[in-house]
Amino acid sequence: MASSAPRRGLRGRRGECGALDQVIAGARTGRGQVRVLRGEAGVGKSALVEYLVGSAAGCQILRAVGVESEMELAFAGLHQLCVPLMGKLDRIPSPQRTALSVAFGLSAGSAPDRFLVGLAVLSLLAEAAEEQPLVCVVDDAQWLDQVSAQTLAFVARRVLAERVALVFAVRTSSTPAAGGDAFGALPEIAVRGLHDDDARALLESVVPGRLDERVRDRIVAETRGNPLALLELTRGLSAAELAGGFGRPDARPLASQIEESYLRRIGSLPAAAQRLLLAAASEPVGDVPLLRRVAERLDIDADAAGAVEAAGLIEFGTRVRFRHPLVRSAAYRAADPTVRRDVHRALAEATDPDFDSDRQAWHRAHAAVDPDEALAGELERSAGRAQARGGIAAAAAFLRRATELTPDSARRGTRAAAAAQAAFEAGSPDAALELLAAAQLSPLDEVQQARLVWLRAQIVFARRRGGEALPLLLDAAGRLTRVDGTQAREAYLDALGSAVFAGRLHERTGVREVAEAARTAPPGAQPPRPTDLLLDGLVTWFADGFVEGAPLLRSALRAFRRAAALDGGDAMRWLWLTWLVAGDMWDDETWHELTTHAVRSAREAGALNFLPLALGYRAALSVHAGDFDLASTLIDEAATITEVTGHSPMAYPSLLLMAWRGEDEQAAEVMRSAAGDAISWGEGRAIGLGHYLLTVLHNGLGQYQDALTHAEQAVEHEDLSVVGFALAELVEAAVRSGAPETAAAALGRLEERAGASGTDWALGVLARSRALLCDGPAADRLYREAIEHLGRSRIAVHLARTHLVYGEWLRRENRRVDAREHLRTAHDLLRGFGASAFAERARRELLATGETVRPRSGPLPDLNREALTAQEGQIARLAADGMTNSEIGAELFLSPRTVEWHLGKVFTKLDVKSRNKLRAALSGA
Repeated sequence: MASSAPRRGLRGRRGECGALDQVIAGARTGRGQVRVLRGEAGVGKSALVEYLVGSAAGCQILRAVGVESEMELAFAGLHQLCVPLMGKLDRIPSPQRTALSVAFGLSAGSAPDRFLVGLAVLSLLAEAAEEQPLVCVVDDAQWLDQVSAQTLAFVARRVLAERVALVFAVRTSSTPAAGGDAFGALPEIAVRGLHDDDARALLESVVPGRLDERVRDRIVAETRGNPLALLELTRGLSAAELAGGFGRPDARPLASQIEESYLRRIGSLPAAAQRLLLAAASEPVGDVPLLRRVAERLDIDADAAGAVEAAGLIEFGTRVRFRHPLVRSAAYRAADPTVRRDVHRALAEATDPDFDSDRQAWHRAHAAVDPDEALAGELERSAGRAQARGGIAAAAAFLRRATELTPDSARRGTRAAAAAQAAFEAGSPDAALELLAAAQLSPLDEVQQARLVWLRAQIVFARRRGGEALPLLLDAAGRLTRVDGTQAREAYLDALGSAVFAGRLHERTGVREVAEAARTAPPGAQPPRPTDLLLDGLVTWFADGFVEGAPLLRSALRAFRRAAALDGGDAMRWLWLTWLVAGDMWDDETWHELTTHAVRSAREAGALNFLPLALGYRAALSVHAGDFDLASTLIDEAATITEVTGHSPMAYPSLLLMAWRGEDEQAAEVMRSAAGDAISWGEGRAIGLGHYLLTVLHNGLGQYQDALTHAEQAVEHEDLSVVGFALAELVEAAVRSGAPETAAAALGRLEERAGASGTDWALGVLARSRALLCDGPAADRLYREAIEHLGRSRIAVHLARTHLVYGEWLRRENRRVDAREHLRTAHDLLRGFGASAFAERARRELLATGETVRPRSGPLPDLNREALTAQEGQIARLAADGMTNSEIGAELFLSPRTVEWHLGKVFTKLDVKSRNKLRAALSGA
């Protein structure tokens, strides 16, 4: 152990100190280390942090501390930590450098995605660690601003092979702050109270004179071995109380008792010393020169600094450091409000407006009592700058305070509405609703009222995609129709989306009723925007029929593909809806183009809030294309990202893959459970989707009666991107179950939809479905036609299934030689995809023709490929494509060193020596 570590603070901490020794050792040897020290206030986290720093000889130390008053200032904590590394900024890739510079206000630019900022921080730490092992320590991490906490948690998950240690000290609380939540999934060291023997020894070491054993044991029990409590709570007890036990027990929370102890000590200081302590508590950076300027403005003499240091509450060095974070909170909360405002005013006057105008405005806002339009306007400008840096939560905080300081009621309503919009975009729907309520107390014009109604509806829709938001969205669209035609049309699109997701659970106002209402929207722009074409196409489909709407929908999808190739804004905003429409149009090319662009753009921008959605849709396309391995990799990547961002994972791609694999005995139950979860929040479309997936599963397993039951339920409602696919499955299940009338009825509906689409995918599936109901030469011709169409599409799974059903038909026609050809093709394709159940169907049919089904041959056993993790597989693919470690790292949000570490494991598992051997090893050739 480091001899410089304070003995009292580390009494009884041998295990925790040993764990921290391992952290330092791991960082020194290039095995990135992350730990969260979690415990109640005063339990010893700060002492362990000091032990860690004292033990890290030969390492560079970076420190930051979360400050409660700075929780709403975006990137404040991250800036604290990274300031010493700014000289290395030119060593990281240009897009990352730009993002970090904009985030820290060093340069102007569009708002960077916070996870691109995270990648920049990762690269910056990795660069610094190349010169010297790096130890990053964040105390009171529960008080970090949200974006800093999320960014650092993102970085912490990606330091696997770096000479970097990140240690976060987080206070446990019954109401955890946003910062503390971000570190929940990281490795922890639980810091608990001392064992009774150690606690008694510590107590006896600080109490002069006699200590009654019963009093001692009571104090130990009440403090639960909390070291700071043992040291602080005895300060206010007299010798008689300690000797005889005449002090009364206090039932308040322990942190409150410790803070009360600090308050007593602060209250005993001279008034000037208390003001200096308050100024230090109000200034979170620990800037000593700034504090001196503030002291001059407040007429605080030099003796005050000596008094607070002598009291053991604060230290003045190169930076101001409090003895404990509770000293800071006690000093700030106990101050008279008038004195607190005076201090903030002095801090504002002493802050250089050219260097930190936003923090100056923040201090001025805390100093204000009465409404002040000039100050409110300044805060509004600060909000704009914060938003430009990607600090949407900070923008919401500035706008909220600007609202409070605005004297004019109409302007106050406008600012409250802007604050509500920012809060919603920042992921704080409750705060947004509160600000909406405040805005509605102001005199708003018709346009503002309509937009507020729309925002409220969007909040409800974002929380629950079912029908709860539908009447609100229709109300908003109707109001906007009178004042803003463009936004009215977008609100109607939102309403149609809500009706689609509500599905059969909201029959009272279904898609047809919403489409009829949307017909009252003002005409779209000329030339029409992609959203105008999409709205017109959906309205025509739902009100008049699929055939009538199909031409408009084809035009809309073409427009979105062009938009994606240009700037991608509308294409990304509406991907959730255009993906579904493209599915109903059997448009695999639009699926390919939109998802390719979406994934690439999200990666380039570091847009990790959007990337999981894009990856999920790309994974679904990969399933249809027969690339199950890639689909699995994309699904795993999306899940990893949603774990970081805290968003709910997208269930559909993994369920689709499970249905096509057909090898999980629990698959049916998993699908029913997922559908049940979606139904619980009002998403009726999940009912049809669940039945469709179960139909695919049972058709693969040859359980045709079960498939028929689910398929019939899947097509009961016009669920977008469900019913068309389910009709094709229904035809096969009904034919195999001996229900030709049901199959014929389904085929009639399918003919209408597939004919209106006209894609090779649609026409191929239609020809196959017709063949299933035919005999003789007509069936033979239709099967061949289906293979020809599907061979020109990207939908390899249906091409393989067409070979399968054609081979099954040929065998029943006693054309065994022809049957073997198609069944062998189907078996090889399906087994290669990983569609085990369908492949087994093909194997059984082959055996019935007298064919011997040989095991897969090749120099690379499947076991080797399966040994790769999803991330290793993805890195191996990219490396085989010729990408460098830096390029792979930028795409997968990893450092080049971590990519190199993963590739070393890949080479070992695949038994290859260089990158040029990877492609052959991965393909098994």
